[in-house]
Amino acid sequence: MTGNSHDPQLWVRRFHPAPDAKVNLACLPHAGGSASYYFPVSRALSPKVGVLAVQYPGRQDRRREPCMSSIAELADAVAAQLLLWADKPLAIFGHSMGATLGFEVALRLEREGVKPLALFVSGRRAPSRHRDERYHLLDDAGFIAEIKSLGAAESTLLDDEEVLQSVLPALRSDYRAAETYRYEPGPPVNSPIYAMVGDGDPKATVDEVRSWGEHTTAHFDMRTYPGGHFYLNQHAPSVIDVISEVLTR
Repeated sequence: MTGNSHDPQLWVRRFHPAPDAKVNLACLPHAGGSASYYFPVSRALSPKVGVLAVQYPGRQDRRREPCMSSIAELADAVAAQLLLWADKPLAIFGHSMGATLGFEVALRLEREGVKPLALFVSGRRAPSRHRDERYHLLDDAGFIAEIKSLGAAESTLLDDEEVLQSVLPALRSDYRAAETYRYEPGPPVNSPIYAMVGDGDPKATVDEVRSWGEHTTAHFDMRTYPGGHFYLNQHAPSVIDVISEVLTR
């Protein structure tokens, strides 16, 4: 990592600063994703909720930094950054890989005495529901085909060779982190978990998502939406309403 890799300004994007908000929401991107994915969430929730969109190394303005290829390494770094925002109640939202990362970050925060107000997990099976996936080992053609099959809005950019070469290292590194992650049985989080999933998601069945309830000592809620892995692109208003209701009530 570069010498400035622990600079808070590198890790957190505040697209719509909300200094008077009573709660902050840390948003963790999916594999290959970036902080800008959560710009609409920030716009919708401000000024009642301060959105902290996390930017992983190896992409966009951090593209010259080496990627982190394990969930544990990334969780250590993100948790350290979020502790800087613990002066207000803090919630976490993560989609796909970001959901697994969010769980590990929540565990680390709780060990430091900071209990997240809520953990929102989207499009990801519970940590204990392992699948043996090795897409990160495919050649470029096979790997790109897998990514496109999931229907991410940015996947259309992969047809541009210049864009492809700039984003492929981060995508492959993130997939490696997500696919080599192994849940280590231990205490659940004490934060309530709100799970969301598309009913046709090939990466997470409704049954696999329901198992998130086993990973909290607090309240658990699950909502199912029509759609696939990126169901939230079509149902963003509904998802944002759920987040807002939980955090502002």
